[in-house]
Amino acid sequence: MATTATPPPAPKVNRIGLPVLDYRGGKTTLCAGCGHNAISERIIDSLYEMGIQPERVMKLSGIGCSSKSPAYFLSRAHSFNSVHGRMPSVATGALLANKTMMGLGVSGDGDTASIGMGQFVHLMRRNLPMIYIIEDNGVYGLTKGQFSATADLGSKLKTGVINDLPAIDTCALAIQLGATFVGRSFSGDKKQLSAMLKAAIAHKGTVMLDVISPCVTFNDHEGSTKSYKYMQEHEEAIAEVGFVPHFEDISVDYDAGSTFDVRMHDGSHLRLHKLHENYNPTDRVQAVKALMEAHEKGEVLTGVFYIDPEKPTFTELLNMVDDPLATLPQERTRPSKQVLDEIMNRLK
Repeated sequence: MATTATPPPAPKVNRIGLPVLDYRGGKTTLCAGCGHNAISERIIDSLYEMGIQPERVMKLSGIGCSSKSPAYFLSRAHSFNSVHGRMPSVATGALLANKTMMGLGVSGDGDTASIGMGQFVHLMRRNLPMIYIIEDNGVYGLTKGQFSATADLGSKLKTGVINDLPAIDTCALAIQLGATFVGRSFSGDKKQLSAMLKAAIAHKGTVMLDVISPCVTFNDHEGSTKSYKYMQEHEEAIAEVGFVPHFEDISVDYDAGSTFDVRMHDGSHLRLHKLHENYNPTDRVQAVKALMEAHEKGEVLTGVFYIDPEKPTFTELLNMVDDPLATLPQERTRPSKQVLDEIMNRLK
């Protein structure tokens, strides 16, 4: 008697009917254990769980180990690997051309804080609606591990060289410049990083996340302040980060006296359970002060430092038309001959 084979179970899908496989990319070529790979996994999980259509995402990056990461997630998305340090300009042009897309930029501490610093500054002050992730390992991984501009004063290379220059704190800088969602996490902290990424997806404005991502080849030794061991011993979370997406029940009980609740643009809720007494993530001055004080103590502060869900975005400030610029016909983007003739006559 013939038996009927049991069909394999259907793959689990998200709220838009896609399996997690549709959010993956190519096989990583980074070193085994690299923190960047853990970040890619959290990005995959977050986009899948939030139900983001892959084709509506544009992935942008510069040059460096970090900027290879977009190849390892969301293979169905649009992707552009720019010139070293120039990703912010490309992102600005692309998002102005089509503001319906979600911008996801991945950079490194060298790509951002050294050659790309001028571009980074202007991206932060404009509040362009995009997510900007710095995969921060404190060294130049592609050029054999020299100190980057985020390496802490007094940290040591594997060769024994001591860093004698102060570090640039990209989070403090982003807050001062005008970014509207600024935080720091650790690639090894799955729970915190996942919640922050999902909140970043729900935010409308510039999100800057500095993620400490240890380089297992050049900067994971004794004396490094960007190693797995150092982060595990010196990480100081400013709040426990929770996130409730808009498509789930948000009527969750919480202690209003110890939790800061932020309603995101899409109706989701970011909930920050305070670990530092009286910390207010909407206070820019307090946020920068907390970062500076933690640095003086040798602590690596993590969590959401600052958020402003009310500030207008760059596209709103420009008073752009509703239709994406890239879809407009020529007659709506180019003055007619009559108009140009009138202008030329006035200039005679």
